[in-house]
Amino acid sequence: MSVISGQSPGQGPGELGEGFDAGFESEGQLPPGVGPWKLAWRRLRRNRVAMFFGFVFLLIVVVCLLAPVYSTDIAHIGPNYGNPTGTFTLNGKTQFVLSQIGIPIGPTWDIHHYFLGADDQGRDVAVRLLYGGRTSLMIGAVATLITMIIGTLLGVFAGYFRGWWDAILRSANDVVWTYPAVLLGITIGTVLNIHGIGPLHGTNALVPAVVIGFVYVPYVFRPVRGQVLTLRERDFVDAARQQGLSHWRIMTSEILPNLSSTIVVFVPLIMANSILLEAGLTYLGAGVQPPNASWGTMISDGINNDIPTAFHNVLIPGLMLVIAVMSINIFGDGLRDALDPRSKIRVAR
Repeated sequence: MSVISGQSPGQGPGELGEGFDAGFESEGQLPPGVGPWKLAWRRLRRNRVAMFFGFVFLLIVVVCLLAPVYSTDIAHIGPNYGNPTGTFTLNGKTQFVLSQIGIPIGPTWDIHHYFLGADDQGRDVAVRLLYGGRTSLMIGAVATLITMIIGTLLGVFAGYFRGWWDAILRSANDVVWTYPAVLLGITIGTVLNIHGIGPLHGTNALVPAVVIGFVYVPYVFRPVRGQVLTLRERDFVDAARQQGLSHWRIMTSEILPNLSSTIVVFVPLIMANSILLEAGLTYLGAGVQPPNASWGTMISDGINNDIPTAFHNVLIPGLMLVIAVMSINIFGDGLRDALDPRSKIRVAR
């Protein structure tokens, strides 16, 4: 009597459990009726740490998107509204936003009045934290989109056509790759902030997004190009050529689908680095410009104006930045392991 791998005699197909999936997975095969994306989702779902930090990052995004609701309906103050001479009533006592010697009030833990305290200009730190998160996350998302689109397209084009096209694109990306990301970002960001190109100038938050997106293109171009160089020699690509498919059709229908897992893994990695680089560029004066709020501007303002009298103005945005970036990185590691066919995580049905 023949026995399916992972099934003991007397055990029916409907009773197969983890041993069945694990047997197929260890042999590099997929269980019946299970596609690679579904299998990857099972691996990711069983990685509790990655799922937890993915939920943490999603919660940060949702809370930051609700910044206008908190500002308008709860705190009743805008992110750029300074109130250095203002007062408010807390627990029946009158509180000054700034003391007579200019020290801002610390966290009151009252959701309606300066929940996380005020800065040196009398602005609500909690409101600015949420609006700053919106800006930092937006810059990270736009920069990631720019990097992934340009890096993937150039990598596919260079790897598929090779020849002098590959030589030109590879050389151009090597030039960008040569310079440290921070140094190149400061140079381009400063030029755009002073002179500008069309709408990209001054206080436009798209300036750091475009700068960061451009700086990280080689980090995607190189691995994508390398993978395409391998894929173009595979039998299924040769078969497509023999059928008379155009180069564009082969790249879009044969090459790109086989790059999907690589692209997905790069998204959280690039986004985490983009958010960090935005904070660094902003602190150095080449990122988000006042009066726009971002986690980077809050850290910069806190270091320059509020230490040591109001250390919370540095600590709070710094913690938010660390938690957001750490959450993206840990979730990205889990996503990479889930998409890796050699992953050791066992998959339950």
